Amino acid sequence: METTHGTAAGRHAPYTRTLGRSGIEVSALGFGCWAIGGEWQGPDGSPLGWGKVDDEESVRAVRRALDLGVTFFDTADVYGTGHSERVLGRALGRHRADVVVATKWGNLFDEESKVLTGSDDSPAYVRRALTDSLGRLGTDYVDLYQLHLSDADPERAVLLRDACEDLVREGLIRAYAWSTDDPGRAALFAAGPHCAAVQHRCNVLQDAPEMLALCEASDLASINRSPLAMGLLTGKYVSGSTLASGDIRSAPPAWLPGFAAGGGADPRWLERIEAVRSVLSSRGRTLTQGALAWLWARSPRTVPIPGFRSVTQAEENARALEFGPLAEEELAEIGRALGA
Repeated sequence: METTHGTAAGRHAPYTRTLGRSGIEVSALGFGCWAIGGEWQGPDGSPLGWGKVDDEESVRAVRRALDLGVTFFDTADVYGTGHSERVLGRALGRHRADVVVATKWGNLFDEESKVLTGSDDSPAYVRRALTDSLGRLGTDYVDLYQLHLSDADPERAVLLRDACEDLVREGLIRAYAWSTDDPGRAALFAAGPHCAAVQHRCNVLQDAPEMLALCEASDLASINRSPLAMGLLTGKYVSGSTLASGDIRSAPPAWLPGFAAGGGADPRWLERIEAVRSVLSSRGRTLTQGALAWLWARSPRTVPIPGFRSVTQAEENARALEFGPLAEEELAEIGRALGA
């Protein structure tokens, strides 16, 4: 699953990983592009983005990541209601062929008002959504196309899997995956010949042993959403911290634990972070880099995709590659500290 050589772009990364049985090679660290989509809202006006962004800084951050050996970028059509895809496409520019781009479909939205309007799990919508994403990204293919409806009906999902197989045959996508935290649903997509991965939540505070076992058994990559626990594992937040009103964490939905109403960090989560801080930040790592190193040590199939909004964040995330995974004894020590 791992190699130690330069990337296709001629840049050097300490090691790479393969997206399951697809043969697609990526840097062991990907960059998640939710945050660079900027502000957008749900139908009720609740924030779904991470606050205001500077598009020029986002472009610089993506290009800095490329310089540091990152070759995998994950976005979705709904992030910023299309804005994330547009910014990523502009940032990659002539380097498009040197990287692996993943995006997602399934949500409906209005680009002008920046509002999520619903979802569509029909097979017919897959092709329309992909066509729109290709236009925003400025490319003629997507490397990894992912279903973004985590709780989609399993019978419908089988039809969507078959639709993805058609897109592979046509050369519009290279592989596909499901973004879900349910191993049973992920297994349905895994039965498809060109399914390469499952995207799911996993971090030091929220392990996912059943999903990691499925990835091992089905030869899938484990693409790790929320590898820094929505920012808690960066060490920036203390008890009493607040977030801007345009940030989803300021009014966290039920599926986003670790934050209280008003955007304050949950003290119980902060206590758990303190219990493992010294191990994660040992040997010259930052807390962020240690959290990413934990994921690499957890399984040879993991590809964490932390978010970013600045060059500084991009540099810190990418330099985790220089440290690689935690040692086995460090992984065990964290398990003991958290009572795992």
